[in-house]
Amino acid sequence: MAASSPPAAPGADTMTAAVTTGTGGYDRLVVRKLPVPVPREGEVLLRVLAAGMNNTEINTRLGWYSAGGWNAATSFPLIQGADCCGRIVAVGPGGDESALGSRVIVRACMRPHGFGSPETVWLGTDLDGAFAQFVTVPAHEVFAVECDWSDAELATVPCSYGTAENMVHRAGIGEGSRVLVTGASGGVGSAVVQLARRRGALVTGIAGTAKHDRVRALGAHEMIGRDVDPVAVLGANSFDFVVDNVAGPRFPAMLQLLRRGGTYVSSGAIGGPIVELDMRAFYLKDLTVVGCTAWDEPVFPNVVSYIERGEIRPVLAKTFPLEQIVSAQQEFLEKSQVGNFVLLPPDPSS
Repeated sequence: MAASSPPAAPGADTMTAAVTTGTGGYDRLVVRKLPVPVPREGEVLLRVLAAGMNNTEINTRLGWYSAGGWNAATSFPLIQGADCCGRIVAVGPGGDESALGSRVIVRACMRPHGFGSPETVWLGTDLDGAFAQFVTVPAHEVFAVECDWSDAELATVPCSYGTAENMVHRAGIGEGSRVLVTGASGGVGSAVVQLARRRGALVTGIAGTAKHDRVRALGAHEMIGRDVDPVAVLGANSFDFVVDNVAGPRFPAMLQLLRRGGTYVSSGAIGGPIVELDMRAFYLKDLTVVGCTAWDEPVFPNVVSYIERGEIRPVLAKTFPLEQIVSAQQEFLEKSQVGNFVLLPPDPSS
């Protein structure tokens, strides 16, 4: 069976895409016309309805991950965009045409060798992503979601909520756990607040004071500012879990805040990747340190089920036309928002 054709629309043979041409500044982001991709066997073609923005896209463009060895071999030019809400408009040869028309989100972290292997492939890093009008993805990585959320709201989910649920799941946060969340107003942090709360945890968040009320509304029981001494305010040995995607100079305090036998879990380091570690604070307190990049198998289906049951809600800060990606990234780095920014590609039928 031949691949089904992209939807009939003016200019459907080409699409608008934001292309990252290499590492460097904003001049590396170029909006241009490209051919609409054709799905291969085992793939589907999505019309991108909305695409969320993350630190990952900016860090990749800046070459930030290279020293850590994660995606040092990123191949440019590349269409970035890990967060995709889209509609299936074509399937590859032999594909299930009954899926045509479904609104879906894409599991951004893919496990090509199965969930027994830590190897990952990321949408928008290892293969072209959602900063375009169309994108092809493996058919088994798309998940239909039955909900009344808007396209932009659904586009806030994949990377932030998948990453957050992976940390909450892997760390074992549960009923009655005392949890500290750094960067609690960001995309991942605000997701962690909701996901830890839905598991019955008592959540304390760290964020700028102006954002405290909005994070409390998501489920945080307590908030403190970014500029205070957290140990002086909260007390040493106060938490079962610290979920920390900030790191940087405050890392030693995070270990002080953990009780003996506590767990520190992280999937990022927006405050700085190089930290000071006193090994005595680590081993004398019998701490567990959990690094999270590869998503565990239950994570994304869990997130979809939470949406459909109304147990979490989107935190959409602002939308931008795809063509304004530079302005969106500049404003994103100001960190004045709560939640996620989302890019909206132009409608190919208009």
